[in-house]
Amino acid sequence: MLCYEKKYYFCKAVAKVILFYFIAILETIFFEKMNNFNKLTTLIFDLGGVIINLDLPLCISKFKQLGFKDVDNYLSNYGQKDFFQQYELGIIGTEDFVKTIAEINPAAENWQIINAWCAFLQDIPKRRLEILEKLKTKYRLLLLSNTNPLHFETCAGNEFKKYGKKFEDFFEKCYLSYRLGISKPSSEIFEHLINDAAVKPAECMLIDDGEKNIEKAQSLGFQTFYVTNDNTLEKLVDKIQISP
Repeated sequence: MLCYEKKYYFCKAVAKVILFYFIAILETIFFEKMNNFNKLTTLIFDLGGVIINLDLPLCISKFKQLGFKDVDNYLSNYGQKDFFQQYELGIIGTEDFVKTIAEINPAAENWQIINAWCAFLQDIPKRRLEILEKLKTKYRLLLLSNTNPLHFETCAGNEFKKYGKKFEDFFEKCYLSYRLGISKPSSEIFEHLINDAAVKPAECMLIDDGEKNIEKAQSLGFQTFYVTNDNTLEKLVDKIQISP
């Protein structure tokens, strides 16, 4: 009986390994079918969740500590609401953004509000900058982000400075929602990029962690790479055959 049990668990383990590799092969075939690497000239990167790590729970926690109890109704990793959205569209600036939150939470100091908001963005792992450096040798790199002055200029800007770098060292141009007054996943922001950068969607790949952004880009003819915890930039480098 013991012998049969050993054989059963051995076969089960082997089956799991086979299934794992089978799924991996299917994913590779599907990815390559959806994308034409021979035509690829331009990589378009999202910022938050792709290049810089996010911590939305920490941001929400800090705001709630300041008395902003329903802040989680306004925020998500993939889009903001109300005055948070207005800030990302450049309709209001940093001063009015902070002032609006201070009116909701009179006891909060301006620096505390800024600190809570900046907690949303965390670190940029050095490995990701190394990947960008490598990709830049073969492709045009563009940045397309729904963001705001504090997150882009202060939080992300300071992370790049830690490595003695700035955005311009990696990206040919940055297309930012608060500067353009439009945001993903609207067609307008993609069309603006197409015209301004003089690119063809079929020759571009959007690298983004927002499902709606990916879907919109695909509908416009872009190649795409959907970033998740399991589908990382390292995997993209492997798939487009650039030595890490």
